[in-house]
Amino acid sequence: MIKVGITGGIGSGKTTFCKEWEKLGAFVLYADDFAKQLMTENEELKLKIREVFGEKSYTEKGELNRSYLAEEAFAKGRVSELNEIVHPVLWKETDKLADQKEKKGVPVFAKEAAILLNNGRPEDIDYVILLLADKDLRVKRTSERDGAAEKAIIDRMTKQPDFESLTHLADYIVENNGTVEELKTKARVIYKELKGLALNN
Repeated sequence: MIKVGITGGIGSGKTTFCKEWEKLGAFVLYADDFAKQLMTENEELKLKIREVFGEKSYTEKGELNRSYLAEEAFAKGRVSELNEIVHPVLWKETDKLADQKEKKGVPVFAKEAAILLNNGRPEDIDYVILLLADKDLRVKRTSERDGAAEKAIIDRMTKQPDFESLTHLADYIVENNGTVEELKTKARVIYKELKGLALNN
């Protein structure tokens, strides 16, 4: 099995690319979704979040109080504090999941994460795929997808890394300024190549 990291900014087409890979037999872990799941289910993580951000981080039913936590983390500039709690558990559980998938014979394990290259290239990743697209196009796609205001989208973009400056860390750079079908074709070509490498290892 080979491990692939897929990254890129908001509206760059990561989800479309990954969904195409899933159809072809890859297992794709979406880091944001997995992190939210762990924040609800992992007792060690829940305890730590309560300690640092307070009891209001969870409802009386034990569910994640997302609006409160978002306010604490984003509005008060404590995002890195939250990340320092969540990320170690996230990557540890990701490694466990990768081991399980390898035992089941999955050829390609992909990790989709906007934060993938925040601290350089991860050592446990065999190949990195970086999706890039023009800013105006990314704003348009995200607005159509989420119904969000342009200002809010640009605000989110400014909080993400400058992906154009990270191309030296990637093995594959996918320019996504065309149609959805063109992106899917690129996804299929790269998957075929990497699956071939996985099966030959």
